[in-house]
Formats: sequence, structure tokens, C-alpha cells
Amino acid sequence: MTIGLMAAALGMDAFSLTLGMGMLGLKAGQVIRIGAAIGGFHVAMPLAGIFIGKWVTSRFDMIALYVGGGLLVVMGLQMILASFSKNGVNQLHPFGFGLFLLALGVSIDSFSIGLSLGILGAKTLVTVALIGFMSMILSWGGLMLGNRFHRYIGVYSERLGGCILLGFGLQMMLPL
Repeated sequence: MTIGLMAAALGMDAFSLTLGMGMLGLKAGQVIRIGAAIGGFHVAMPLAGIFIGKWVTSRFDMIALYVGGGLLVVMGLQMILASFSKNGVNQLHPFGFGLFLLALGVSIDSFSIGLSLGILGAKTLVTVALIGFMSMILSWGGLMLGNRFHRYIGVYSERLGGCILLGFGLQMMLPL
């Protein structure tokens, strides 16, 4: 039950962030790839955290927050700036390296969770499978919902999506 709630919380984080990304007006294939990548990273990151949890100091939690938050800030700023460009070219697309940065930024907090679970001796396979599955499903939901909003608010959707990513990135890095 505890792991399920933790997986849902990590997945909701991914949901809220992909809501902004979905406002780019993505195609169905892109939505599937983005959700699968985020789910995959939500498996890999806590798995890595579990395996090395006993060797990492408590200071790493802060570093992970700054790295993840910084990636989201960069992506959010890039989306906002691209929305003002005259030719409308978005330089950081949600595929290739842009997808890697998005998935890493969204899932970096699950590495810290993995560190804690590694110390507590959680069941590795069940834990990472549940976290990955929940994150993937909720990411798809956020992307599809964001895509619907994109249809209604048009040109401003990319700016709003960028502001959402920027806000979450700053929230991760600044203690509130």
C-alpha cells in the first residue's frame, strides 16, 4: 500500500509536468513515446537509487533537486522563448535529446526515493515496476489533457506549458 501511494505521488508529479508538455499539440505516437520514456526513467532512476542507496550521503538529495529543477527551468524557458519566435520553430522538441532531458527532469526525484527504499530494503522488482507503470499511465493522461487544452487556447498554449514547466522547476529548486 505504501509503495502504491508513493508510486501514485511520483506519477502525479509526472502528470502535472506532462500537462504543460502536452500543450505543444503532440501526435498520438509522440504521446506514447514520451509516456513510455518517462515510465522507463521512473523504473531506471529508483532502481539505480536502490542499488547505490547505502553509498550516497544525504546531500545528494539536494543535488538531485537542483539538477532536476534546473532541467525543467531550461525546458520551460526554451518553450516560452520559442513561442515568441517569428518562425515558430521550437528548438527543444519532445523527442531525441529533448525527450531525454524531459524524462530525466521528471524522474530525477524518483532516484532520491530509490535511495531511501534501498536503505529500507524494499522489494526492488515490485517497487520499480509499480513506480514506472504509474508514471507512464499518468504521463499519458497529462499529455492527452494538455493536448486538449492546446486545441482551445491555441497560440498561448506553448507559453502556458513553458510557464508550468518553469514553475515546477523553480519549485523543486527553491525551498518554499
